[in-house]
Amino acid sequence: MLTNNVISSERLPRLVWEARRDAYQERMQPWVQARTERMSRHQKHPVYDFLFEYYSFRASHMLRWSPGVNHVLEGATREDVGWREFEVVEQGLVLPAFAFPMHRQTYLKWAIEYLDATSQREPTFTCLGLHEWAMVYRDPTVRHPQMPLRIARAAIDAIVESQPLRCTHFDAYRFFSAAAVPRNRIALTRADTTQHDQAGCIHVNMDLYKFAYLIAPYCPSELLADAFQMARTAREVDMRASPYDLTSLGFEPVRIETREGREEYIELQREVFRAGQPIRAKLLNAHRVLLR
Repeated sequence: MLTNNVISSERLPRLVWEARRDAYQERMQPWVQARTERMSRHQKHPVYDFLFEYYSFRASHMLRWSPGVNHVLEGATREDVGWREFEVVEQGLVLPAFAFPMHRQTYLKWAIEYLDATSQREPTFTCLGLHEWAMVYRDPTVRHPQMPLRIARAAIDAIVESQPLRCTHFDAYRFFSAAAVPRNRIALTRADTTQHDQAGCIHVNMDLYKFAYLIAPYCPSELLADAFQMARTAREVDMRASPYDLTSLGFEPVRIETREGREEYIELQREVFRAGQPIRAKLLNAHRVLLR
C-alpha cells in the first residue's frame, strides 16, 4: 500500500468518480456493443471495423474507466476500475504518474516529439482524400470487396492520373497500389513520419485515438473517448470520399471527382483539423506528465 505522502493527489469522492465512470461507459457502450454484435454475426463494416482492427485497443478495455494519474478514488477497489495498474492507498485507489513503466520512456519521448511536431507544423489541405483511390489504382483487388465501387475503374484511374498525389502520411501511403506509389509527391517511409505528418491530415487526426489508448489507463478516459469520437468522424469523412458506394450504410459520398466535392472535402478536413487541435494538446500534456 502506498502511503499518503508518496504522491500529491486530487481526491475524488465516490459519488463523483462513479458518475464520471458511468457517463464514460454509457458513451462507449453502444460502439462496443455494435462491434460485438457484428462479430457474432460474422458481419463486416467497412467504416467502423477499422476502429477496432487497425487500432489494437480491445473492445473490452474500452469500457474500463480511468481518471488518469494522481487522482485518489475514495472508497474504490480494483474491481471498480478493472485496471491492475492502480495502487491501493488508505482512502481507496490511485494511479501515480511515476508508476508508468520505465521501459516505455523511449516511446514517451518519441510520442511527445511527434505530437508537438504535428501541432506546430503548418496544416495542409491539398490531398483531396485520394489515398483510397490510390489503393485501387490499376489494381484488380480492393480493400472492401463487400462494397461496390460507385465509379468505373477507368474513371478511378483517370482521376488519379489527373493530378499528383500529395499524401503525407505513411500509414495511408503504404497501402497504395504498386502503380500508385511512384505517383506520390514524396516517397514516404516509417522512419520519417515525424518529419512529414501534419495536423491537416485526416489520418493524423484519426491516430489521436492511438496516442490515447497507448498510454491507457494513464490517459483520462474522457480524453480517450474524445479521441475515439475524433477517429470515428475522421474515418467517416475518409470513407465518404472514397470510390466505394456506401449509401446502403447511410453514408452519402463526398464526390471528390467534382469541383464541388473537392470543396466539400476540404471543408470537412478543416473541421476535423479544428476539432483535433484541443485533443492533441491534451494528449501532449498527458504524455509529458508521465515522462521522467
